[in-house]
Amino acid sequence: MPRTPVGMLVATVLAVVLLPAGAVPAQAEAKRSVASELQRLQAAGTLDPALATRYRDAFTQARSTLKKLHGYRHAQLKAVIGNVDAAARGGRFIPSRLPATFLTLQRNRAWWAAAPVPAAGQRMTFSGSLIVWQFYPGQGLQIQWLGTFGKANALWNAKGRDPELRRLLDEALGLATQRAGGIAFEYLFRFDGGSPPWVSGLAQGTALSALSRAAVRLKDTRYFDAARSALGIFRTPPPSGVRVATPAGAHYLQYSYAQELHIVNGFTQALNGLHDFAALANDPDGEALFAAGEAQLRAELPGFDTGAWSLYAKPGVESDLGYHRLLRDFLRGLCDRLTGDVQRAGSGVPGTAPVGGTPAAPAVPDPALYCDTAERFTADLTTKPVLTVDAPATLRAKAAGAVTFTTNKVAVVTVTVAKGSAVVLRRTARMGYGRHRIGVRPAHAGAHTVGVRAVDLAGNAAEATAALTVLPARKAPKSRD
Repeated sequence: MPRTPVGMLVATVLAVVLLPAGAVPAQAEAKRSVASELQRLQAAGTLDPALATRYRDAFTQARSTLKKLHGYRHAQLKAVIGNVDAAARGGRFIPSRLPATFLTLQRNRAWWAAAPVPAAGQRMTFSGSLIVWQFYPGQGLQIQWLGTFGKANALWNAKGRDPELRRLLDEALGLATQRAGGIAFEYLFRFDGGSPPWVSGLAQGTALSALSRAAVRLKDTRYFDAARSALGIFRTPPPSGVRVATPAGAHYLQYSYAQELHIVNGFTQALNGLHDFAALANDPDGEALFAAGEAQLRAELPGFDTGAWSLYAKPGVESDLGYHRLLRDFLRGLCDRLTGDVQRAGSGVPGTAPVGGTPAAPAVPDPALYCDTAERFTADLTTKPVLTVDAPATLRAKAAGAVTFTTNKVAVVTVTVAKGSAVVLRRTARMGYGRHRIGVRPAHAGAHTVGVRAVDLAGNAAEATAALTVLPARKAPKSRD
């Protein structure tokens, strides 16, 4: 499929206003269709007639294939077709968005017609292409931009695969969309309550790293130009962009459709990408965007550290094992970048500008917070949970009661209440940090033992026990005749 040349895409920076849900009048939306929108763009001279015909044929062929499918395959392709149709009806057909839109349609049509059903979350590439795709059950195959630019960074790190790196980045830029006054790598499917098209600060930040590194390695300033254009979403508030202004600076969202959801691993990686671009391109706009985000991360990062594990998002959602390690790694990356800045500044003193500069260089942020937090998160991986059985000392037989306990980190917890060798209660569940209450109704009086065993997500185990006295059941009052 023909793609917009990289230079033309980067040079043509158009602000795109994304209409919120319900902004398109119902009557106007009902009149729009894939065919009519393609015709509109063709008549306006913004879409080549041959390309419009190819897109129109691709949509017709996909609908024809859908009629031949059943069950699970039918559901996946139907969702992809539905996303394309919704984009047309919602007035979201713009020339730069169409290459990715119709490539997604064509990949899904071919896959669901003949290929094996992939596992949920499975990633793949196609012959002749280096773009990474992922299967999202209920939404079909979709471009995975984070995986694509993660692959680009891996190719850069491999040092010897420069031709593949160039091919991948050129292919990716041909699928970028004009958005937020620049270019963006959009996700074109429904995800976790968000409707397409949406963007991710995490994925775009990873793209900034890959593009900036490639510009230096390949000695090709087109990639700096592309990265500079990709800064748009970091300047723009949601839903077009990911910038949320704060008193300290700015938080960069992981999902442009979820303004209240602050995910710390995605925010940290966005800063790593901004830092790479600002440093490698010596770009003042990149430096300003990084500084605003770094000031905010410095303010909010301590709130994502429970003292025993990391939080994934606020309020209070602990990371799973993979996200805990991912955040640790992203923080290590930020630590290394800022430590390098301190060393290059020549002062050796974090938070100060080098002496003798004219004009004075900006202060270098102290990397200690990020280095120390990464070290603590590493220690969490080998530290046992801390358990305390809080209460009660007594319960009464045949009456509803509860045992309470606290754990300092997310774990799979088993609570056992036993009378001698007889187990009267056993409950197992994954529980977060904090205080928990498990209901119990003992049948018999006597001495009991409460045991709590917690195995954290990294496999570290701890146990705690407490004595429990069960008093005789209260006697029913005698009836008076």
